[in-house]
Amino acid sequence: MNKNEVVTFIAGSAELTKVEAGRAVDAFIEAIEKTLKKKEEVRLVGFGTFYVSKRAATKGRNPRTGAAISIPASLQPRFKPGKSLKDAIS
Repeated sequence: MNKNEVVTFIAGSAELTKVEAGRAVDAFIEAIEKTLKKKEEVRLVGFGTFYVSKRAATKGRNPRTGAAISIPASLQPRFKPGKSLKDAIS
C-alpha cells in the first residue's frame, strides 16, 4: 500500500475528501518527524512506538574495490509494533 492508497482509504473510512485526508496524513507524518528529530518517542497505544536508535560506528568494505572503509555512527528511526498490531497479523 502506498501513500495515495492510504489517503483514499482514510477518505472513505472517515468520510473526508481526498484533499482533507491527504492533509491529515501529511500532518501525521510531519508530527512523527518533528518528534523524532527531538529524539523523543511517538507512542500509539495498541499500534506501536516510533523511536530513534543510535547506530555505532563500524568498519566495512567497499564492494567494488574491497578497500576497508569506516562507517560513521548515526541515528536511525525505528518502529516497535504493539501487542494489538502483532496479534492482528498473527
